[in-house]
Amino acid sequence: MKSTPTVTTVFGCLLAAILVFGLPNVLVAQQKVTAKSRTAKRPSAGVEKDADYWFNKGALVSTYGNNEAAVQYFPKAIVLNPDFSRAYFSQGVSYGQLGQYQKAIAQINIALQKETQNSLYYYGRGRVYLLWGDKAKAMVDFKKAADLGDEDALEYLEYIGEGKN
Repeated sequence: MKSTPTVTTVFGCLLAAILVFGLPNVLVAQQKVTAKSRTAKRPSAGVEKDADYWFNKGALVSTYGNNEAAVQYFPKAIVLNPDFSRAYFSQGVSYGQLGQYQKAIAQINIALQKETQNSLYYYGRGRVYLLWGDKAKAMVDFKKAADLGDEDALEYLEYIGEGKN
């Protein structure tokens, strides 16, 4: 019997994909490294792992639904780069996927303190509020994200009849 994906699962995969595919320089760099590494030796285990390494690892595992691991990787990126707003946001999204809504909102709030005009962060926080059952706070965030030009927020507001016609 096939199971139907839930809104929570689809949302998590969508946000994770946005985070991963929204990093074109990382992907291009990875393609170059992959091409070179076909003939090179594997790096030793002592290779330094920077904030981007841990962020990308967290984003990858969350894309495949392993949010338990993701919430362990994102803090490693944050320790190495405390201003890494995407790591706070991504950790928040993963906490939201795990149903740990207070932790999710707290992490997304930190990301928003660092990037107050990031429409994706408002949209993501709105989605967490919606999952948590707080439609009023979700709507405030969706409208703020839409005002900042977030396409997903605009489409969602249109869909529920709250958008500009």
